Amino acid sequence: MTNTTNVIRMGVVGAGAIAQRGILPHLSLSDVQDRVQLQAVCDPVPGRAAAAAQKFGVKRAFTTYEALLEHGDVDAVSICSPISLHYEQGKQALAAGKHIHFNKTMTTTVAEATALIDLARAKGLKIVASPGEVLRPHISQTRKLIMEGAIGIPVWTICGAAFGRYHEEEIFRKGDDVLSNVDPSWYFRKPGGGPLYDMTVYALHGLTSVLGPAKRVTALSGTRIKEREFRGAMIPTDADDNTLMLLDYGNNLFSMVYGTAAGNVPTGGPTFFGATGAIMGTKLNGQPFDYPGKDQADLPNGNVSWALPHVVGEHRALGELHVYEDVMQLVDWVREGKVTPVTAEHARHVIDIIESAYRSAETGQVQDLTTTFEV
Repeated sequence: MTNTTNVIRMGVVGAGAIAQRGILPHLSLSDVQDRVQLQAVCDPVPGRAAAAAQKFGVKRAFTTYEALLEHGDVDAVSICSPISLHYEQGKQALAAGKHIHFNKTMTTTVAEATALIDLARAKGLKIVASPGEVLRPHISQTRKLIMEGAIGIPVWTICGAAFGRYHEEEIFRKGDDVLSNVDPSWYFRKPGGGPLYDMTVYALHGLTSVLGPAKRVTALSGTRIKEREFRGAMIPTDADDNTLMLLDYGNNLFSMVYGTAAGNVPTGGPTFFGATGAIMGTKLNGQPFDYPGKDQADLPNGNVSWALPHVVGEHRALGELHVYEDVMQLVDWVREGKVTPVTAEHARHVIDIIESAYRSAETGQVQDLTTTFEV
């Protein structure tokens, strides 16, 4: 079917937790129907895609991804499947002529990311790869403040994230119906599992949005918690869940980054220490700094995601606001030619950091990063 309406027909690949929080509820609201419509959803779990389609008003439901690509009549897909599947599913989507929004992380290796970037370019297709931390106005303002000397000479930074029991205890895993009994086992298994690909990726995107591409990485990494309990059963784990890395930006500017089994540094995002000050989250030397959209973020029940350009109205009451924003970046790019700063090249550089950190831990050697991106 040829699309002549300039409304992007979206296919959602996977109807698990991220799709139910961040894609399906947002794209089913009336205020976006003039730009994007839910056309199809697929999931291999029997009945899950059909249940999601009924709940969110999706036109077509499939149990296989191949059927969605062939019969879903979609212009683009949002890939919400386990990270280990992203490369092959991305390659299939591009071969079928579909634009792609990747939920983090785009792939698990630089080689895979490069192959998708090259294929998309050759076919004239667009990729937006979450997480688009570069879109956050407070991140852009942090970069501006540092470049203007607000903290003096930047010296070091710290950021990261920890698993805890977040995935075992999500609401979408505690019920008895097909939409609320989603198995989290893949988060703890190779390839694609572990906190670096799943959670620390946010911190790395935010960090590199401010400081630009890193040059080298060294790390210690391994699996600390050997099994996880879910609904009374034990899940063997093999993905690294305890990683500490050091990034080198050149000229002796360093970053400490963690992706751990438990324990967070409570700074509200990357913290930047300079010779004469520090930026922690949205505070400069302990005081809130101004950034575009701060008036919205400071509203009752507001947060920094309310400063994102598409996060308005009913969307603010839903979850995963940043994911919805990334999807709409793709929609605007395809419809209007409005190029987004959320690039696949940036995502590839973060993948380079993660992949190289694991290699460093295995070899005991500092690893040179081979990728870059435009800041």
